[in-house]
Amino acid sequence: MSNIVSEKNVFSTPFLRGYDELKIPIVDSNGNPVWPAVFPITKIQKIRETVGERHFSGQMMLEYVPADKIRLDPGGIKIYDSDFDIHSCRIGENQITGVAIYWDPSSGRKNADSSVCALVYRDDKTKRVFIHDILYMVVPDEIEYPLSYQCNLVLDFVRRHHGRSISVETNGIGGALPEIMRSSIAHDQSRIQIRPINNSRHKQDRILDAIEPLLSTGRLYAHRRITQTPIMSEMLAWTPSGNTEHDDGLDAIAGAISAQPIGLRPIVHGLYTANTKFNI
Repeated sequence: MSNIVSEKNVFSTPFLRGYDELKIPIVDSNGNPVWPAVFPITKIQKIRETVGERHFSGQMMLEYVPADKIRLDPGGIKIYDSDFDIHSCRIGENQITGVAIYWDPSSGRKNADSSVCALVYRDDKTKRVFIHDILYMVVPDEIEYPLSYQCNLVLDFVRRHHGRSISVETNGIGGALPEIMRSSIAHDQSRIQIRPINNSRHKQDRILDAIEPLLSTGRLYAHRRITQTPIMSEMLAWTPSGNTEHDDGLDAIAGAISAQPIGLRPIVHGLYTANTKFNI
């Protein structure tokens, strides 16, 4: 085990002073697993693909990467042009197993934080995530009731994508939205479930933990229409320090990635044919 590191350290905790620090990364310097019986290389690779390079480096290789060094490179997103086929539940060759729609609301007024609703699909077999559509809303000055105006836009967005559920962040201004949306849904007899979400975690942590592992492992996809939105510039300007001026689209996408998805299954036609030629 040439990669085992034993060091003398001056620990701040009194009862640890004088002890050696033993580090055994899960993979040695030659790329071989240290415990092949428990962690074969195939299992290690699955862990790496699931948690992303940053968490794998810190947790499995014992090489901590400070969060303030992380950036979100939009060049890591894989762009696709295929639409979602509601009958086969496919995007191209990818079998879609779940969908989540998430709304990160604001007043929607000019020069305020963006009010953004994002839709993502997922393929649980390949662990790929697809940012399929995103809605940035700006409320005109003449609109008297900005929240009701946005609720109608969001519900139209959900219906357009045949959605059955939407998660709504209820922190701050979003607290009144579930009831307003339910009122609109009852009025037009839609069957859309509203899921209130109260976020207590810091926004930067939510964005980093949801998006970075997918980016670093090549599992984040986006429809080409997404490149025409502010998302790409938000990613370029984003830092974990929290000094980013615009990151509301990223927050909505992170919310959709982290939300409990609605399961999807292909619509099977002609499963069986009834025999109507019989004698009584």
